[in-house]
This record gives sequence, structure tokens and C-alpha cells, in this order.
Amino acid sequence: MMLLWSLASLCVLAAVTFAVPAQEKRIHHQADLSDHAHDDGHSFQYDHEAFLGKEEAKTFDQLSPEESRDRLAKIVERIDTDKDGYVSHTELHYWIKHRQRRYIEENVNKHWKDYDKNQDDKIAWEEYKNTTYGFYLDEEFDDIDDKATYKSMLIRDERRFRVADRDGDSIATREEFTAFLHPEEFDYMKDVVVQETVEDIDKDGDGKINLDEYIGDMYTPETGESEPDWVQTERKHFSDFRDTNKDGFLDAHEVAYWVLPAEVDHADNEAKHLIHETDTDKDGCLTLSEMLDKLDLIKTSTITDYGSMRIYGHDEL
Repeated sequence: MMLLWSLASLCVLAAVTFAVPAQEKRIHHQADLSDHAHDDGHSFQYDHEAFLGKEEAKTFDQLSPEESRDRLAKIVERIDTDKDGYVSHTELHYWIKHRQRRYIEENVNKHWKDYDKNQDDKIAWEEYKNTTYGFYLDEEFDDIDDKATYKSMLIRDERRFRVADRDGDSIATREEFTAFLHPEEFDYMKDVVVQETVEDIDKDGDGKINLDEYIGDMYTPETGESEPDWVQTERKHFSDFRDTNKDGFLDAHEVAYWVLPAEVDHADNEAKHLIHETDTDKDGCLTLSEMLDKLDLIKTSTITDYGSMRIYGHDEL
């Protein structure tokens, strides 16, 4: 189970999708607001997870319409920090950032007890390695079909752990373990994010990403299938925007510019989007009545956290 989770954790570079086609899955925008595309023409699932939080949003559909309205009223009360009866952009932005931080904290807490075997509130590399790979290490991965993949996973895990371990004592504090699990959240981990991205896409092992590798990471054609328009667009993006030095490849610097666009605040953008979609009187703020009128949008966003309120039977967010 731990080995499978480790494999999933290494897929962090492919887990983010925002208001762009699926080919943008590798872009990191701070903590993930959602794993879904931001496409209101088909569903509001992105907004749902941005408002509720990804884990909590999964259980929201269990609520009755009456429960949904009651819970939303309680959440709006929490978001409205100045108690003026309106949810401003600033309040909504702060709330969504709060949901991002909470998701990361919950994710770390969920795995902490699995690895802190001696319960000293730290996780040594040996604890992590033995818990994740111990059974297989005894066999040198000989009972696994693709043992080269698992060996490379171990090497990659250790490298990321060593970088996260800022004091070099081979023991991760909670903050260092958070950096290990969520490297895109820490400036000093960005080189690891870029390195892992290049390794994932660079099939010929030359340390760079060519156009075929770039397209191949996001699109595999079916037999007889015509190439979709978005793939043609991505080919143009590669040459016009990604490959800034025009040498036909993406190097580490260009990959960093692509996957870690620090200038974009998606919590801010999501707050603006929700206000735009929900603010019927166009005064720049939201009332409970306006939000209830757009309940289908709100309940499919990151602000609500209905799920945990139902599961745990309390209103603490």
C-alpha cells in the first residue's frame, strides 16, 4: 500500500489541471484548487473543489437540498469576517487560500502516522524507506515485473527527501515532510519539481524536452485519428512561447518558466470568477441570497467544505 502511495506521490507533476485544456496538467499554481478543468460550459466541478476543498467536495452530493442551504449559510457567515452581510473579493480570496492550506495540512497529517513509526514527531529517511519499500528491498525488487521502475522511484524519493531535509540530518520535521510531499509549495524545492518534470517527459535521456516528447506527454493518437486542434495549438505554443531560445528544445530554465508560473494567483482568479458568476446585482460582493440562487455553482467550488461538516458532524472549517 505504501509503495503504491509513493508511486502516486510521484505523479504530483501530472496532477494539476486548471482553466486550460488537459495538456496543461503539469503546470503548478501553488496548492491545487482542483484536479478538474475549469470549464463551466460542461460542469462546475472546478469551482466546487475550489470552494469546498478537494477531499470534502467528494461527499457533498450526499447532502439534501435543505442541508446544502443550511451549510452554505454557516460557511458564508465564516467567510464574512467583517460581518457586514456581504462576501467581498478580499474575504473570498482569503477563504480559498485557507482551503488550499488546509488541504495540504490534511494530506500531510493523513500520512504522518504511517511513517512516524517511533512516534517522535519526526520522520527519518530510514522510516520512510522501510515503510514504503521495505518488503521489496529485501528481495531487491526481484518479485516485481518492472523492477527498474521501482528502483528509480526509490532513487527519486531519496533525492527529493534529501532536498526537503534542509538541515541534512536525514530526519524530516513536519515542515520538511510537507516540502517532500508538496515540493511545488516551497521555493527551495523548485529545482526538484523541474528536474522530475524533465525526467518524466525526456524519453531519449538527453536532459532536454523536444517537441515530440512535449506532445507525446499530453497526447497519444488513436489509430486513424486526426490530430485535435488543441494539439496543433500546443505545437505552436512550444515554438512560440515555451522554447524561448529557439533551439528546438526545452531546457531546465524553460521548463521552470512553463510549470511554475509564480506570477499567477489562481485563488484570486477563482474568487473573481465566483463573484462574476454569482453577483447578480453587480455590486462586486456576494450575499447569501445570491449564493443560494447559484447553489449548483457554489456547491461544485472550494469554499464550502460541506463534506467534512457532514462526516464529522461539526461546523469547524
